[in-house]
Amino acid sequence: MSQSSLIRTAFDATSTADDVIAGQNLTGVRAIVTGATSGLGRETARALASVGADVTLAVRNTALGASVAEEIAASTGNRAVRVAHLELADLATVTRFTARWDGPLHLLINNAGVMRPTLGRTPQGWELQFATNHLGHFALALGLHDALAAGANQRGTARIVAVTSGAHMYSPVVFDDIHFTRRAYDPQLAYGQSKTANSLFAVEATRRWAADGIAANAVNPGGVSTGLQRDFTQDLKNHLDRLEAAGVFAYKTVEQGAATTLVAATAPEFAHNGGHYLDDGNESATVPNGVDLAGNSHSVKRWARDASAAQQLWEVSLDLVRQR
Repeated sequence: MSQSSLIRTAFDATSTADDVIAGQNLTGVRAIVTGATSGLGRETARALASVGADVTLAVRNTALGASVAEEIAASTGNRAVRVAHLELADLATVTRFTARWDGPLHLLINNAGVMRPTLGRTPQGWELQFATNHLGHFALALGLHDALAAGANQRGTARIVAVTSGAHMYSPVVFDDIHFTRRAYDPQLAYGQSKTANSLFAVEATRRWAADGIAANAVNPGGVSTGLQRDFTQDLKNHLDRLEAAGVFAYKTVEQGAATTLVAATAPEFAHNGGHYLDDGNESATVPNGVDLAGNSHSVKRWARDASAAQQLWEVSLDLVRQR
């Protein structure tokens, strides 16, 4: 795809969430934001609520979620901010969440994520970063499909936003050993694989569900210091420091990091356009798989937009969540 054909908006790396939603009225729009107790998720939920959306915070810690919901309601004047329990690594809670959801849904923001320095597994034996960052969100979207379709029927469109990362450049989805049962565990490769999966999900969800009025896009928020980094090893912190010093990325504020999520969720350019990867508020160029992150940190590798890999991932994911 040429640079001239990429979808462009009025926003860039300096834009904030409030810049994106300025002048909008989302009264009547129902949204779910996962991982909304801190960081990007919290700012996304606050921004949506500030322009009238009915927002559900889907979180592990409901006590903390209730406190955040109250703060958002107080700061925005919008009392339609709710809390529901969701543990993405435990598909039983995903099933309970989707079973309890009632009525249409217009925005599903798959924001939550983990980044672990050591190998973790779910009771099923799934590698924890892939299970949380991809499989949990996959099952959530699957369970909410009918609600999203109803939302699209009601308002003309429903959107899914999958928060990915430039770390997708570290690894494709390794289908013959997704869960590191044979290869040596590398947390950076595992995280990168899960972020590639987030992008591939958006590609295939759009292909399958566009006829239902559902558009899914992946967004890279850029370098933002959030709770995601709480478990970083010193080696990983040093690695990020080197990347920043080399100009591979520059840290954004949380408000700037959430802006691209809000672009995918509310900008008219993406109301009916899905399967894209966004960075700094705009669609990113696709680059060859062999390029380095340095010099290409605002691009997306082909393996994260590959249609055949996206279809394969969907089928593999279906098999896994149905076997639980």
